[in-house]
Amino acid sequence: MPMTATALLDVAGVELLKTSLSDAGLLQTVQTLHTLPADEQVLHFRLLSKDKALAVFEQLDTGQQQNLLRSFTHEAAIEAVEAMAPDARVRLLDELPASVAKRLLDSLSPEERAATHVLMGYEPETAGRIMTTELASLRRDLTVADALTRVRQQAADTETIYTLYVTSPTHRLEGVLSLRELIMAPEDARVEDIMSRRTVSVTTDTAQEEVAKLLADLDLLAVPVVDRENRLVGIVTIDDAVDILEDEATDDIFDHAGLADITSNESDRSEVLVGGSLWSIWKVRLPFLFITLVAGVLAGLVIESFEEALYAIAAVAVFIPLIMDMGGNVGTQSSTVFARGVVLGHIHLTQFRRHFLKEIGVGLSLGVLVGTLAGVIAAVWQGMPLLGLAVGLALTATMTLASLLGFLVPFVLVKLNVDQAAGAAPIITSIKDVAGLLIYFGFVTLFLSHLM
Repeated sequence: MPMTATALLDVAGVELLKTSLSDAGLLQTVQTLHTLPADEQVLHFRLLSKDKALAVFEQLDTGQQQNLLRSFTHEAAIEAVEAMAPDARVRLLDELPASVAKRLLDSLSPEERAATHVLMGYEPETAGRIMTTELASLRRDLTVADALTRVRQQAADTETIYTLYVTSPTHRLEGVLSLRELIMAPEDARVEDIMSRRTVSVTTDTAQEEVAKLLADLDLLAVPVVDRENRLVGIVTIDDAVDILEDEATDDIFDHAGLADITSNESDRSEVLVGGSLWSIWKVRLPFLFITLVAGVLAGLVIESFEEALYAIAAVAVFIPLIMDMGGNVGTQSSTVFARGVVLGHIHLTQFRRHFLKEIGVGLSLGVLVGTLAGVIAAVWQGMPLLGLAVGLALTATMTLASLLGFLVPFVLVKLNVDQAAGAAPIITSIKDVAGLLIYFGFVTLFLSHLM
């Protein structure tokens, strides 16, 4: 267990946490884990009872599941994945590296492996891919008493029993009824007498967004999935629909914020860049390029104002590209880390302050390392220790500033619903260039004024 997590709790705290977790509801536990850093998630998860841990694991998003799997032994990982419903298991395997997914899949029991292979055989983002095969079905000729017995037998192995499906001996969907209707009916009545023959269903190749909207519009708990011969092969439940609609809404938010291109494939990005009208491309890109143009003029004015320093000490000019390029590289890295982290769910905008402060620390540490190395090189190369000191401190400050801007600028643009994909880099570059030159010449003036 990581020491950073262990240090957070003493023995008494652990015992208290065990008690609180054992009493907490499933939803509350999932919500608690969602708000914790990765190392603390592992610690809290290990304090759950075995049965509750398996139940909680299935309810977590795939990012959290992957984080926990990395802390499991192989046997524990297999047990957790084995306990998942087939549809939840497929979602997780789709997100894992291919080699890891194959190893986990090969380690499952033959029954669970077969059920998983069935779902993975359907196209991504279709009803067949997201459905669960764990459902309760009845024959139309059963009496209510026999049907209730059948439901009890199936209850432990099905995702929901509130909606029951009636099938023929060849598994064709014939009707549907609710558990309430079954309980309220006379015990000697037959299922075919109380079932509804007007069924709403989707096929295995129906788009998952269409399935989710159908569930939401009709206020259903589940919708049956049938093949081309109308054979019942699975169901999609309302919790799956909620996840799909949330993902769709998130995609819309990213699209409005300019982040959608990060999650799209290269073909989609190429189509936008090449196939879009010239005017539409101009509208997105030109405003930010004008910002860069203005910043370039300002950078020129900064250099002009320090002409005396450049004339007096020609070596000062040698390191201007180094200061500007290193700051630009760090800013680009930070903005890319931010965009990818938001899209993949590793960075939560509600916890931006924590991520922001960490990135500043990263930028400072990189600046100190690179600045020290560059300062030594400058001092030895030019034979001027004070110039080396100016270069080293300027690099440290500029790289720290660039990492700060790399997170802050896209965050602000996202909040303003401005296209951060087109705007972040020009804005970061503009601020960093002008500020970097001022920082560099400021240190040069401070340490080498006696030579000017």
